[in-house]
Amino acid sequence: MSISYNKLWKLLIDKKMTKTQLREQADIATSTLAKLSKDEPVSMDVLVKICKTLDCGLDDVVELKKEEKL
Repeated sequence: MSISYNKLWKLLIDKKMTKTQLREQADIATSTLAKLSKDEPVSMDVLVKICKTLDCGLDDVVELKKEEKL
């Protein structure tokens, strides 16, 4: 399975918020934001901070995608 944070980026657009604003308000590191941008795993603590900041649920931020079999 792979992780996708596309829902997070769409939510930021809807809320007219930049990634930098999210980083500052959620108090997450720039390296963590870079991981999110690359669809890499981050800790549950980070996801909870983001959800609290954006007043949303985990399913509004992250999506697990099944990898296609060849």
